[in-house]
Parts: sequence; C-alpha cells; structure tokens
Amino acid sequence: MVIPAATSDRAIAIRREIHRFPELGFEEHRTSALVARELDELGIEHRRVAGTGVVGIIRGALPGKTAALRADMDALPIDEDSGEACASEVPGKMHACGHDAHTAMLLGAARELSGRRATLHGNVVLLFQPAEEGPGGAEPMIAAGALDDPRVDAITMLHVDPRLPTGKIGITPGPVNAAADELHLTIRGSGGHGGYPHLAVDAIPAAAATVLALQNIAARETDPFASLVITIGTIAGGYRNNVIADRVQMTGTIRAYDPAIRNGIEARIRRIVDGVAAAYACSADIEVVYGYPPVVNNVALAHAFTDYVRERNGTTVEQLPPTMGAEDFAYFAERVPGVVVRLGIYNEARGSVHSGHSPQFRLDEDAIPTGIATLVAFAEGVTSGAIQPQ
Repeated sequence: MVIPAATSDRAIAIRREIHRFPELGFEEHRTSALVARELDELGIEHRRVAGTGVVGIIRGALPGKTAALRADMDALPIDEDSGEACASEVPGKMHACGHDAHTAMLLGAARELSGRRATLHGNVVLLFQPAEEGPGGAEPMIAAGALDDPRVDAITMLHVDPRLPTGKIGITPGPVNAAADELHLTIRGSGGHGGYPHLAVDAIPAAAATVLALQNIAARETDPFASLVITIGTIAGGYRNNVIADRVQMTGTIRAYDPAIRNGIEARIRRIVDGVAAAYACSADIEVVYGYPPVVNNVALAHAFTDYVRERNGTTVEQLPPTMGAEDFAYFAERVPGVVVRLGIYNEARGSVHSGHSPQFRLDEDAIPTGIATLVAFAEGVTSGAIQPQ
C-alpha cells in the first residue's frame, strides 16, 4: 500500500506542530483541538470524552465489523535536548516517546480511510487518548463508552520503537508490555545522637538491608525464565551528619508479565520487609499501588495481522521480545482483542537512535508513511473480515 505524499506530508506537518507545543496528561487541550480541527476538515464525526480525549467514527458504506485505532497524545515532563528543528517551545515538557507521531499517523490514517468510505466495510473508531504516561486515559475513555457505540471488534495501536530500523514493524503474539505497580516503604526506628548509636534505633542500616533483601525475590524466589523487576528508585532519610535517622522513606517500581507472579509479589515483599525491619528493631509501613496491567496481544489477531500486512503492504514484520515498559493500552486489550504494533524508527543518519523518555529522543519521520499504511491495513482487514480475531 502506497500512502500518497500529500497524506504523509500533512501528517509530518501535524507531528511537528504537536511536537513544538507538548502537553502533559489531561492537559492536551491544544492537541485535542488540533485533532478536532483535522477531523472537521475531513467530515468525520467526533465527540470529546475523558476531558481531553477525542473519539472519531468513520462509517463505511458496506456492512462489516468495527475496528478501533488508538493513539496517545500526551508528552513527558522533560527538557528537550534533541536538536530537532521543531523542538519543544515549552520549558520542561517534551514529546520524548513519539506520541506526537502516533497522533499524526492516526490522523493520516483517518484521511485515507475517510476517502474510501464508499468501499469501506463496517466502522472505524478513532481513539485519541490523553494521559498514557499517567495517570492513565484509557480507563476514562472506556468508561465514557469509547468501545461501545459502535461496539469494537478488534483494536490496535502503533508505538515507535528504535529497536527496529525505519520501514519495519514488530508484531509479537502474547505478552508485550509489563505491569507497572508502585512500592512505597517507610522504615521506622528511633532517632538520636550520631555519637551514641546504642541509645537509638538507626533506620538507615535497616533500609539498606531492605533494598538488598528485596532483590532476593527475583534472584531466588522467581523462576529464572520468568520476568520480574523490583527497583527502588528513591531513598530519603536523615537530617544531618551527626543525627541518627528515625525513619527512611523509599519508593520503587514492580514490573512483571505473568499475572500469577504479579499477584504474589505483595505478600513476598511484606514478608521480607517486615522481617528485615524486625531484625533491626525497626518497624515498616508498606503500600503497593497497583497500576497498569500487562499488555497481552491477542495471539490469533497478532498472527492474522502479521500475515495480512505482509501480503497486502509488503512490510517486513519481526517478532520483538517484550519490554518491561508499561502501557495503559492494556485496558483496551483486556476488553476486546487487541494488538500492539511496534514501528521501527532507528536511523543513525537522522539521529533517531535514542530510546523513549530520553531528552535526546529524535524521530525519523520517514517511518510515518509505514505507520499510516499499517493502521489503514488493520482497519480495512478487520472491518472486511479478512482479519479474524478469535
């Protein structure tokens, strides 16, 4: 499938406009207004949901199923250092994960699909989602009926990926993103003078031992062929050099694909943390905040779409290993058959080599036509029945 230059050029211009004015989660007022402007120009019906989210619907002239295409719109709280000509004009905010391109490619796909209404089967639902980077926009969109009117039969999303060269895509059946849960710990002792440790209960050694002991869950209590990460990301405690700390606060992240492993982690954490604290004559407060669940690609849909996009578009498709990054697309994929597609952007000549969330992140815009063609292929394949999720 060849995407017309006019469509690609328009998507690139939109991507650059969004990139210059990044907005954080649920602040995407300018971006959602841009989306509405483009949909109005194309004559595509749309409505606002979840504050800054937008749902568009393209109704085909022929009977068929309903496909959904999702793009996230939010940026990250990062100062840009990419050197791009369209670099962020908003201090402290940057599209460092490609969401600007995701939105632009979905608008490009909308342009192509809207021009094919006469031959289009069923319906295509366009989901422009806020707050993927947090606190999460998928669930509010679902609660607002984004998957229900019309009822979606299958859904996809693209995510740019520097692990693949530009022009290739990645489709992996089964787990593709990990769950992301938060860990909050407070180790409590009894403060005192640094010169008289025997008259106090020092929370800092207990905290240090806790950090090390928690790694035992992955190293010695989890199948080596399973994936689990427990990272302590912050430690805060103490007052000055000669004062024994009465408490230490820590936060961390827990990542796992397997629901059985994920569901058993909190009990293991509590056992270890309480045991270590007791050994140091301390106590502990423990809170696990459950975040996005794992993203699991529908196996039948992933295989069917792989075959379809190879034959229809001639696109090179690879199976990439899962990542420990999280995605709230998981909530969509829990409700209807879904598939995450990775879009290659690696290009040394363009400086498109950095991972997402890096201040140096750059995007090879030559990937945009491939992304648009992939979204169009999914929509037409699902709505016509050529792609059959089980």
